[in-house]
Amino acid sequence: MDKQEKAEEKQVKESQQVEEPKQAEETKQAEKPEVIEGEVVEGKGPRGQIRIPAQAVDKPPEKKPPKQESLKRKITKASKQRKIIFKNGQCPGDLMMLTAAIRDLKKAHPEILIDVRTPCDALWENSPHLSPIEENDPDVEIFRLDYPLIHNSNRGQYHFIHGFRKEMQNKLGVTVPAGDFKGEIFLSDDEKSWMSQLEEMGEKNDFWIMLAGGKYDFTAKWWNPEYYQEVVDYFKGRITFVQCGEEHHWHPPLENVINLIGKTDLRQFIRLVYHSVGMLCPVTFGMHAAVAIECKKDGLQNRPCVVIAGGREPTQWEAYPHHRYLSLCGALKCCDVGGCWKSRCQKVGDGDNKDKKDLCVDPVRIKKDLQIPRCMEMIKPADVIRAIEWYYEGGVLKYNV
Repeated sequence: MDKQEKAEEKQVKESQQVEEPKQAEETKQAEKPEVIEGEVVEGKGPRGQIRIPAQAVDKPPEKKPPKQESLKRKITKASKQRKIIFKNGQCPGDLMMLTAAIRDLKKAHPEILIDVRTPCDALWENSPHLSPIEENDPDVEIFRLDYPLIHNSNRGQYHFIHGFRKEMQNKLGVTVPAGDFKGEIFLSDDEKSWMSQLEEMGEKNDFWIMLAGGKYDFTAKWWNPEYYQEVVDYFKGRITFVQCGEEHHWHPPLENVINLIGKTDLRQFIRLVYHSVGMLCPVTFGMHAAVAIECKKDGLQNRPCVVIAGGREPTQWEAYPHHRYLSLCGALKCCDVGGCWKSRCQKVGDGDNKDKKDLCVDPVRIKKDLQIPRCMEMIKPADVIRAIEWYYEGGVLKYNV
């Protein structure tokens, strides 16, 4: 072989050495199986079928999110836990609605610490929704809470229970969904284990609580005492009635009842309601307590209640579904569009403006020293008796024997 042939052979070999790696790389790339993130896939290679786990596939490095612990520390450092004190100076019936609003707020925002300042500490005993907060705490927020929703109660769609809740939303800037249709009062296990005041007196029958009177600042809620007596006498021997009320309010004593007028403080009254099977009253704290306080009697889910309402408050603002709410709204011109909201019918003579500018326009004189609104007088004993009987005819309650 001459020199020229040797040079050509060397050139061919060098050319083959360059082409073989290039072809091998192209073959390798062509036969590389397609992989999908998060799966195990198959592909053809020089040795046939192969399996490649997805986590083994090379991927570009990802930015890792910050650790949860460090993120939590940043949030805690940037924002303080809200501490809120609500203030309200109204009566127990109004405050019953506040108990519902606080329950709903705590359920929606469990991180918020809540405390209250009201005249009725007994309503808040054992509440799991409250935390002790000092007013001089530099982080505390203090709100005076009311229920301006009442100003639209005659034409509006809302019950009293929504009043404080909606005001909370406006003042706190948070959403508070509506919860159960009742306020909340909590009894301790010890309280539930104690015998009732009636049992201490030797009375073991089921009983109804009767509030046959009311406060002097709202005499427009009073019913004829003689009508209460007719109801008691009709059920004599079948239903035990316990007459309750504060001693300094107007509560004419009745016959054939167990008289506890002035003999219960607020917490004792709450425990008495727990043991009771029914409530007879005007629009007052008793009707709200009848809903809020659980029933001791086995099988009694909702405590029966007959409310002698007349035409002062609109039905949708006050009534509960399982109550017999005796309303005359719409039956008289003075309460044809909701309630009249008048405070007094019988004048008290205490110098209050209610005696002059907030009087019932259609009074009925019962006797020399007593007049009541016509809307209340139109509700007769037979109406109340029938409302009570329904609970027994329907099987919710049974008469004492």
